[in-house]
Amino acid sequence: MAIKEASLPPVNQQGLDVRSTPRVEMNLLPLDTFPYEFPGKEIKINFEITEFTAICPFSDFPDFATIRLEYVPNERCVELKSLKLYINSFREVKIFHEHVINVILEDFVAACDPLKVEIEGDFHVRGNIKTIVRASYKRP
Repeated sequence: MAIKEASLPPVNQQGLDVRSTPRVEMNLLPLDTFPYEFPGKEIKINFEITEFTAICPFSDFPDFATIRLEYVPNERCVELKSLKLYINSFREVKIFHEHVINVILEDFVAACDPLKVEIEGDFHVRGNIKTIVRASYKRP
């Protein structure tokens, strides 16, 4: 059977009130940095953040995840306490799993200008479905 090319079905066919928090209203705390004293010497820095929480825009229930972040600094490193505060500031944000990881990636790159970074969101099972979202950036 051939698959016919068709337009996508409408978004939100269930008629639910689905509203993500607009980016400008997320009130995420800033990521602070400090100078990396060994530019040109590549090191990998790994963080595992096991208590990530945001709110599902469909259900208004909390989503839980482990966020894994690995980066190679260029001239700046992220300051750990600010990373904790930044991640915890998602607790009141309504956001989809796929968008969380992209927002973190954008903010991290803007703050640190790393040589490269990989971020993974390993979300807890919800309704018999486990979601893992990955994004990466490499400096040109």
